[in-house]
Amino acid sequence: MARHTSVMKRDRQSVDQRGRNRKNLSQLKTQVKKLRTAIDAGDAEGATKLLSETVAEIDKAAKKGVVHDNAADRHKSRLTRKVNALSGAKA
Repeated sequence: MARHTSVMKRDRQSVDQRGRNRKNLSQLKTQVKKLRTAIDAGDAEGATKLLSETVAEIDKAAKKGVVHDNAADRHKSRLTRKVNALSGAKA
């Protein structure tokens, strides 16, 4: 174990940051899973409603640095295409 105060402080900070990142990533994964479940069930109306919530959650995660900006854009694009395809098939 390090003895320098700066190293000990950095270790405390990294533990806190890791906890926050895990919480944010977990929320993101849960929201995406809800949307994918609605898409698989063929619920176009529910999927459309969940899409806006999921996009907001992805944007929050990207803003906080939990997910890379390009990865966030890619996820939003793919989920939007799936929801649009589902809505188009029902119309």
